[in-house]
Amino acid sequence: MGTLGYTATISLDGYAADANGDFDWTAPGGDLFRFHVERMTSVSHEVLGRNTYQLMTYWQSEPEDGSWSPDEHEFARLWQDLTRTAVSSTMTEADLVSDRDRLLPRLDIAGLQQIVDDAEGEVEIFGPTTASEAISAGMVDQFRFFIVPRVVGGGLRALPPGAELDLELVEHRVFDNGAALLHYRRRDAERSS
Repeated sequence: MGTLGYTATISLDGYAADANGDFDWTAPGGDLFRFHVERMTSVSHEVLGRNTYQLMTYWQSEPEDGSWSPDEHEFARLWQDLTRTAVSSTMTEADLVSDRDRLLPRLDIAGLQQIVDDAEGEVEIFGPTTASEAISAGMVDQFRFFIVPRVVGGGLRALPPGAELDLELVEHRVFDNGAALLHYRRRDAERSS
């Protein structure tokens, strides 16, 4: 049985995308990207919304110019080895990029619990819209917020309205670009991480 984690890169004012839907400012580099590579070794399954799934298809094959760094090669290898679930009512099976991937038209709590129960390691749910119901239901065990030094003033909030969470800080770190990791665990979550 796995655990459920939610990871979000957010602005200082709590947004995962700005009012125009842009999140290019969340792209990691340097030691922050290396941290993501190391972190991905404990993830066994990714649950993603359509936009994030399509964005992450970038990691299926290296660009023709061969420009990936060693860290990017390692991240791509880890990404390609993951089991992934895309959540979308508009995608079709033909849109999936790997036979390891599966498609759900909607993510309900029972379906997500089954994914977590079947997983070995951490199931990471990525994206505030996709994670919203699980966060509100108190299913998420681990929260990793990568906070970038930027205020965007509005947009897509990282946490759903009305969510009440009792969390304890288990890790924090500041990266070379000024971004900070705040890693929290739900107080009543198993101490397996």
